[in-house]
Amino acid sequence: MDLTLSTEMQAFRDEVCAFLAAELPPELAEKGRRHQSLDKRDYEFWHAKLNDRGWLAPNWPKRFGGAEWDAVQRTIFEDECAMAHAPRVVPFGLSMLGPVLHKFGSEAQQNHWLPRILDGSDWWCQGYSEPGAGSDLAALKTAAARDGEHYVVNGQKTWTTLGQHANMIFCLVRTDPAAKKQEGISFLLIDMDTPGVEVRPITLIDGGAEVNEVWFTDVRVPVENLVGQENAGWTYAKYLLTHERTNIAGVGFSRAGLAAVKRIATRARQRGRPLIENPHFAARVAQVEMDLMAMATTNLRIVSRAAAGQAPGVESSLLKIKGTQIRQEITDLARRAAGPHALPFASEAVEGSNEPLPDPLEAGAVAASYFNNRKLSIFGGSNEIQREIYAKHLMKGAS
Repeated sequence: MDLTLSTEMQAFRDEVCAFLAAELPPELAEKGRRHQSLDKRDYEFWHAKLNDRGWLAPNWPKRFGGAEWDAVQRTIFEDECAMAHAPRVVPFGLSMLGPVLHKFGSEAQQNHWLPRILDGSDWWCQGYSEPGAGSDLAALKTAAARDGEHYVVNGQKTWTTLGQHANMIFCLVRTDPAAKKQEGISFLLIDMDTPGVEVRPITLIDGGAEVNEVWFTDVRVPVENLVGQENAGWTYAKYLLTHERTNIAGVGFSRAGLAAVKRIATRARQRGRPLIENPHFAARVAQVEMDLMAMATTNLRIVSRAAAGQAPGVESSLLKIKGTQIRQEITDLARRAAGPHALPFASEAVEGSNEPLPDPLEAGAVAASYFNNRKLSIFGGSNEIQREIYAKHLMKGAS
């Protein structure tokens, strides 16, 4: 998306670009361009660079150490980082737990946990989904029983992204098994080094293992690690999910991905001509570009509301649906444009071909990106559930 910027905002964009040029190592950017897996040191390096500049938490209030940027600044920053192939900022502490602690955490929790998120002392992961409690999150069964000054936690979480790197996990747990599904749930902060916590990797369709199962067996958690009130966790969970779904839209990632599609399709040939000149393919590219422009405008509006202190509303469900559809369409277009060169062993697949090849470093990662992004319409609450949420909102408004 091209923004018509004021002089002030253009200066900010120039500042971001200069920072990226000076501080993002070319080899790290190349790993991002090739969709290679990043290790923990890569994430921690970029986390520290942004924190040193004061840009790590653009949506946090300044009183908590954030940049408190407006919607346009955040959009510019996210777009330029994506186009430069910078590592994504791991969202669990910064974009999910942080806003919950800002609004619902005690002063002691804010003073202890927020600085540790910023300086990298803690790597957080999210303990929401369970077997049988994914999109129907309120069906969760992981239990936390009060025992003096501790909760004793037993159960299982699944699809825990980057849990293999984390030392802390924020969890939804059932503290009142007799209550209705959405009631009797609490929000706990759990040290993953506590005895009884076990992390087991899950291998995905693209061959990676970025998600995990996390098991809890008689894990003792101090009572002071309860956020807000006992049995009120569903309120905090919904608040967090609206922020998560807004982030999943990934406008910057889509912008970078669409630019890659155009590059690959310009070099790929179909009947001796660039694929980008094929009317059917060009129409799909044009459609997704229009959809992206419309979504970017909606994203600006929702982010503006969040910056003004309002929680993203039901619109975050629409943003999640459209954003994930766009990202999946872009990876599908890239896969089709790269053709056989997108295969994991492209050099063998195209040996002897006389056709000009797309950039092999770019095309070779297309298949892995395509397969990995199949998950987008499922995680963070499946798109089917998001449609149901919005439909109920419309029905309430009409009644």
